[in-house]
Amino acid sequence: MRVAEARNRLDAHVREIVSWHFDPATGCPFWLDYAAKLGWDPRKEIACYDDLEKLGGFQDEWLRGGPVRRWVPKGLAGKPIYVFETGGSTGVPKSRVNIDDFRIDYEMFSETLNDASFPKGADWLMLGPSGPRRLRLAVEHLAQFRGGISFCVDMDPRWVVKLLKKGRVNEMHEYKDHVVEQGLTLLRAHPNIQCLFTTPKLLEAICEKVSLVKAGIKGVFCGGTQMTPQFHRFAREELLEGNAEFVPTYGNTLMGLACHKPFDPADNYDIIYHPPCPRAMVEVVSFDDEKSVVGYGEWGRGRLTTLTKEFFMPRFLERDECKRTPPCEKYPWDGCANVRPFSGFQTKVVEGVY
Repeated sequence: MRVAEARNRLDAHVREIVSWHFDPATGCPFWLDYAAKLGWDPRKEIACYDDLEKLGGFQDEWLRGGPVRRWVPKGLAGKPIYVFETGGSTGVPKSRVNIDDFRIDYEMFSETLNDASFPKGADWLMLGPSGPRRLRLAVEHLAQFRGGISFCVDMDPRWVVKLLKKGRVNEMHEYKDHVVEQGLTLLRAHPNIQCLFTTPKLLEAICEKVSLVKAGIKGVFCGGTQMTPQFHRFAREELLEGNAEFVPTYGNTLMGLACHKPFDPADNYDIIYHPPCPRAMVEVVSFDDEKSVVGYGEWGRGRLTTLTKEFFMPRFLERDECKRTPPCEKYPWDGCANVRPFSGFQTKVVEGVY
């Protein structure tokens, strides 16, 4: 019953978002130009989520380069615009316009946090990428939304990738140590820091230097595709000593933030994410046929659809692969497990301190 209700809500949301983005009064120039070449009106032909197939797949190169204002909906004209980037280690990064989506995404995520582990009014340490990415602003807003202050230490993954590609491993470790040392300095100086956001490798590095539990950390929010079932168990049982909560998430600039299924030992430490339906959906499709969704428990490539008034992106093939998982009690729609870089690329993805 709840699965059907969620699907009906998704279909209604699709109709609302398609109507918005393809209306000459509210839509963005990109989708209005796209519709003019179709020969049919998406507002009349798309009645449900499955109908998005009629628009075809969203192409990666559409987000690389400008003019970026072609993505700003007319209905939001005059609003302050952010541009967040993803990728960019090689070539032109993908850009996404944002107004309030990053705030909405993290306010929704806040509702899933346990107040005992992420206390209201507690301060946060954010140890990870800032720069052109949305993470710094998003985590900062999360802290503020929960009544705290965010202390930020930047880490530039593009520089790490450059170092690794040139074989400068020692310099990479020196840079990682530099980031960790800054985080430890803040942690020691500000006793109200009780919550931490970081990446798996930085979490491991900081725990080599200090007991986060003894340092006063009660909850760790961690993201990155280096998250494996082995690391999940290691983080819960060893790094956080079983005494601080570990909340893995899967987020990116294009989707927002997918929440982890509530921890259940029966899942064997699989990292199971559920997208923020109806604002975004992730399907796991066949490696050989991007229109075919795989069965539960099978591996495939992630296909993302983002559905907000700020940004509409149907049927985009992600740079990740994952295992399809069924709906759960808290999230009555499909999830995906153990996300990792897509193995079909000819060039291996270098992740560095992520």
